[in-house]
This record gives sequence, C-alpha cells and structure tokens, in this order.
Amino acid sequence: MEISVELTFSPLQDDFEQHIIDFIKKLRESGLTILENPLSTQVFGSYDKVMKVLTTEIKTAFELMDRGLLFMKIVKSDRSAYEPHF
Repeated sequence: MEISVELTFSPLQDDFEQHIIDFIKKLRESGLTILENPLSTQVFGSYDKVMKVLTTEIKTAFELMDRGLLFMKIVKSDRSAYEPHF
C-alpha cells in the first residue's frame, strides 16, 4: 500500500532551524521520495517503509530537542505526481 505523508515539524525553542534541517536531511537519506516547500515536507512510499523511517526519525528529532511538535497528515495513495488541473 502506497501512502503520502505531509509533515510540519516545529521545534518550540530558539535554536529551531538546525533541528528542522537535520530532520529533513535524515528523511532525504532514507531513499523515499521527499518533496519540500516552505511550509511542510512531504514523504511518499510504501506504508511499511514510510512509517518505519518516520518512527525512527521523529523519535531521534524529539530526543535532540527540549520541546517541539509535529503535525502529520497521511493519505492512502501516492500523490507525488500530483499536478493541478485547473
């Protein structure tokens, strides 16, 4: 089963930027399809692989900061090739 996940990662501390950069770099190393924009990071792939990577990387990111939050949306389909038709 293919999924698409949208993540908005927000460390709630002054040195937030490096935490976000490190998190995105780890996702890029996973071999999954990753798309980024100024507001979120999108991850695409098989359910099992995406969730395994996210479980590991979210835990690591949370352990490296004092406070933070992560918004996550999951869609059951690979939306990486989406193009607006209007």
